[in-house]
Amino acid sequence: MNDEIWEFRTLYKRIQYRLFAFWDKRDKADILVISTHGIEKKTQKTPKKEIEKAGNLRKEYFNDFKK
Repeated sequence: MNDEIWEFRTLYKRIQYRLFAFWDKRDKADILVISTHGIEKKTQKTPKKEIEKAGNLRKEYFNDFKK
């Protein structure tokens, strides 16, 4: 994906699923993995709009802590 967004892959009942996630490392003692959303993958290439969606949700997540 990129340095900020990760893609976790799984196969269930012959269907490939992708979960998009990022790390919250603000607290070194408690590192969190935040999953933004998932898709059923039908092609080899990950749709760019799904990566962008995960990136936007990551930004929104961290912006909520600044308020």
